[in-house]
Amino acid sequence: MMRMARFFLFPLVLVLAGCSVSNNPLRKEVRLLQKGIIKDDTSYIYALPFEEGKSYRVIQGYFSHFTHKERAALDFNLKRGTNITAARDGIVVRAKEDGTSGGLKKKYRPQGNNIVIQHADGSRAGYWHIQHNGALVNVGDSVKKGQVIALSGKTGYAMVPHLHFLVWTSRNGQWQQVATRFQTSKGIKYLRSWKKYKRPG
Repeated sequence: MMRMARFFLFPLVLVLAGCSVSNNPLRKEVRLLQKGIIKDDTSYIYALPFEEGKSYRVIQGYFSHFTHKERAALDFNLKRGTNITAARDGIVVRAKEDGTSGGLKKKYRPQGNNIVIQHADGSRAGYWHIQHNGALVNVGDSVKKGQVIALSGKTGYAMVPHLHFLVWTSRNGQWQQVATRFQTSKGIKYLRSWKKYKRPG
């Protein structure tokens, strides 16, 4: 019974975390893109950040009520030690793996291990909460889409092991988070909370 209670704790926290939502204008745009009301055929199509043939659930999506209220970010439900792969070709510009702990207190934020990859168009993708000593690439390395770059963990501000993924682009000298399209086994999609997605291969 205790195991079942722990399993349902994360969804319950998400529901109870609050009713307020982001006023960021990108939030409305993302909702319209997810529903197919507006179309985008110009942005880069990312690979899901895990190995081919694998399926994982998005446990928190863009501008969610919990910790993504102001973030165009995705949380994938990856267990500790799961291989994380590059969603796009690029150069590693940050690789932190010395954090050893995590939890839902702000004091854990500096412990969050992460890798940041810069792409050819100047945008960057961040991969957060990797496990201690879980970076498999170094700053300056060139990586290819689909290459294993890290091992999933629960370092930093995290309730459960997962991969926090987000992309930024520089506009007028300001870094701005952007929603991204992904190639899934069921076509090109803007991912949604609580849906499970499979990387084709």
